[in-house]
Amino acid sequence: MTTPDSGRSAGKPGGCGRDVAAVASFVALAFWVTARMWRNPGDGIRDNPTDMAQFEWMMAHGARVVTEFAYPFSSDRMNVPESVNLMANTSVLSVSLPMTPITLLFGTRTAFLLFLTLGMIATATAWYFVLSRVLVGARGPAWLGATFCAYAPAVVSHANAHPNIVSQYVVPLIIWRTVRLAGPGRWPRNGVLLALVIVWQAFLNLEILLMTAIGLGVVILALVIGRPELRGRARPFLAGLGVALVIAGVLLAYPLYVQFFGPGAYRGLPWLIRGYSTDLASFFAYSRESLAGDARGATGLAKNPTEENAFFGWPLVILVAALVWWLRRNAVVIGLAVLGLLFAVLSLGREIRFERRGTGVPGPWAVLEDLPVLHSVVPTRWALAITPIIGLLLAYGTERVRELAAALPRWRSQIRFGTVTVLAMALVPLLPTPLPTKRLEPTPEFVTSGAWRPYLAGGRSVVTLPLPDTDYTEPLRWSAQTRLAMPIARGYFLGPDTRPGMDRVALFTAPPRPTSSFFASIRRTGEVPTVTPQVRRNAIEDLRYWRAGVVILDPHEQADALRAGMTALTGIQPTHTGGVWLWDVRPLTD
Repeated sequence: MTTPDSGRSAGKPGGCGRDVAAVASFVALAFWVTARMWRNPGDGIRDNPTDMAQFEWMMAHGARVVTEFAYPFSSDRMNVPESVNLMANTSVLSVSLPMTPITLLFGTRTAFLLFLTLGMIATATAWYFVLSRVLVGARGPAWLGATFCAYAPAVVSHANAHPNIVSQYVVPLIIWRTVRLAGPGRWPRNGVLLALVIVWQAFLNLEILLMTAIGLGVVILALVIGRPELRGRARPFLAGLGVALVIAGVLLAYPLYVQFFGPGAYRGLPWLIRGYSTDLASFFAYSRESLAGDARGATGLAKNPTEENAFFGWPLVILVAALVWWLRRNAVVIGLAVLGLLFAVLSLGREIRFERRGTGVPGPWAVLEDLPVLHSVVPTRWALAITPIIGLLLAYGTERVRELAAALPRWRSQIRFGTVTVLAMALVPLLPTPLPTKRLEPTPEFVTSGAWRPYLAGGRSVVTLPLPDTDYTEPLRWSAQTRLAMPIARGYFLGPDTRPGMDRVALFTAPPRPTSSFFASIRRTGEVPTVTPQVRRNAIEDLRYWRAGVVILDPHEQADALRAGMTALTGIQPTHTGGVWLWDVRPLTD
């Protein structure tokens, strides 16, 4: 890994102007991807509205931590009367806390959209400066690599309401500070700085941090083997690394304890999610959010539009293979190639799939998925980590072409023309298209007016129909808009399945109760199950468990059946007010 320290191009005339142009291009691409949501304030993510609502809730939680000094690592504002372990969920405290002024002034939707948009811009900018100043030393190749790292198909796919995954701007900073560990002197300072960026990433996304750590380990090992002269720098490197690990360990010890052993901790992801794997054919296909892709061609090659983690297309796969062969004497390139192959194999999951069908061939992940820490990784996301590897290879490759053109001035025009042609064939089909959006349902006036407040005196909660889960998360958005002053029963989060025999494996909501299952059946079938005296007793018991002060029903596909079911359970006739049907259940729960 070269460390040019300000780079061969950093001091060139006009360099500042090229930096500004590069950042401007990153800004333009980010607003292009998110254009429909900026243009239409009432729109949200079409293909993943549930996660968007969850992240809006998380932004509100961060604001509540700052303004009310609430405990940051869990919350009782959802899943009443239990709490939600936010360290074991996507709490994004490293973003939600500093963005508190935005959340308070402009609302949670704007905070989410800024998080998403600025995350892409910051990721591209961070990669650009680390590539141009530290790793490659030339602005053109750095711009190409950074653009791919921030706007490749996999990243744009996760822009469907995964801003914590899109925001990978800390990764190049971790690489930068790791490279600096090998420098002479100042190893305590270098170790402290590395620890701080590690902690920053830990509160943004631990999955990305794990992949970064593995990636750095593989590349450093390749450097040690391929460049023996670097072994003389082992002492300051190891000393600085030791400082970083100790400080990061101290700062993260309590949050990680809460995550893995605190209330609401779970043991591994649900079996369904752990089966999310990368179809081998998707490496050569085009994403639905790419210029050359479409939904029909991508459907079935990934579990959903948000998890299209490969989708590089045949031309880029061939180009990357050619670059690795051409630059095979470069130890960093070999390390990146080995790492990319490792991640690709791991992403295939427990059974290799090809063209939407299982092959019956087990993947290496089958023997790894039950190991501690790894059992909380979604296997297909190992393919996501290939994106920055390809970005780095593109930067190294184009820098080598630049050097070749400088060494062969007679052939400079032909070399440049050939390079531009090859890059265009591989990369133009991958250009991103704007994210599809849909109109968000307006928040009921009952929520926005604060009419719910009298019903919640004494620590009560709001029960919504339908009850929130993986398919219905509007109540999270409502709660977020009240700055979490309106606590809700159940929710959309990862928590332990506490039912007998489930071994506390993660569940994407609270464990079912008789009344939640009753209304889930109505939502699924449109039919009201038979209401027996036992069913009524269960309902009252559940309402008391949820500390319910009021039950509300907003306009919904099965609203008539849900209203009939709730009325039959409680014997209370609802009133229509503020855009919702309302049952005052305080007489039943006192």
